[in-house]
Amino acid sequence: MNSTQPTEAQSILVIGAGELGMPVLRNLARKAKDHPGTTISVLLRAATVQSTEAAKQRDVSEIRKLGIDIVTGDILAATISELAAIFGRFDTVIGCAGFSAGRNTPMKLAKAALEAKLKRYFPWQFGVDFDVIGRGSPQDLFDAQIDVRELLRGQDKTDWVVISTGMFTSFLFEPIFEVVDLERNVVNALGSLDTEVTLTTPDDIGALTAEVVFAQPMIRNEIVYLAGDTVTYGDVADTLQTVLGRPFTKAEWTVPRLKSELAQDPDNHIRKYRAVFAEGKGVAWPKRDSFNERNGIKVTTAEEWIRKNLRS
Repeated sequence: MNSTQPTEAQSILVIGAGELGMPVLRNLARKAKDHPGTTISVLLRAATVQSTEAAKQRDVSEIRKLGIDIVTGDILAATISELAAIFGRFDTVIGCAGFSAGRNTPMKLAKAALEAKLKRYFPWQFGVDFDVIGRGSPQDLFDAQIDVRELLRGQDKTDWVVISTGMFTSFLFEPIFEVVDLERNVVNALGSLDTEVTLTTPDDIGALTAEVVFAQPMIRNEIVYLAGDTVTYGDVADTLQTVLGRPFTKAEWTVPRLKSELAQDPDNHIRKYRAVFAEGKGVAWPKRDSFNERNGIKVTTAEEWIRKNLRS
């Protein structure tokens, strides 16, 4: 493995500027001010940079105001070698493109990172602990993430860092997920009321990722666990009752039930996620063991998120 200490300055490229990419970029730009010579860049599609959509124009404007360089490229259209040519101009690449980029994209990006001989690569693994979940889970996309881990572990030229975050806090409350039904005042527990889930907000992930990137001694070749909160679905129901001041009914969606529903609709990704979270493996870890807790970094708890976002 690389044994030399990093220089103070490094060139960093972030892939994507979406729900997670923007918080990562904001916090990297903030931290870079304390590291003279460090540069932050973002890889965006030309169509995104040129878009007339208000939201995209707003993000591009903010990126430029932060002093972040924009590199144009299309991770779907480009070949591995073309991506490697882009990556090769940087010391560190951080993948924030998400699953929307497709099942094969994580491996494509990882191969490009190795071909580019990056010093350090952060793959898109911001989520659950795929090693613990293992192959053959209800969410088949996770197998592709295990493939990426095996590829990175099987070489010694490029250091890697995996950041495990659990579920994005807001996703637990999305109507499409149907775990929290605010209209009917019901919490549908995945697995059981005692099943745990780790939750972290994208803003906290952005701030903590920047801390990991610049940490000394350098973090390399390991999995870093973050946790805004680790709660049971029963805890979520109790907190909603307390904060919102109205009773919530607690229901349990068992693993057999959720797997049966998935079998009837095998391409439904929401049902895949419900089933894998219901199994409870690799989707939660003690907050006390997290990077943020060990370093005394304040993060948003589930109750704080509910108070901020769900109170009328």
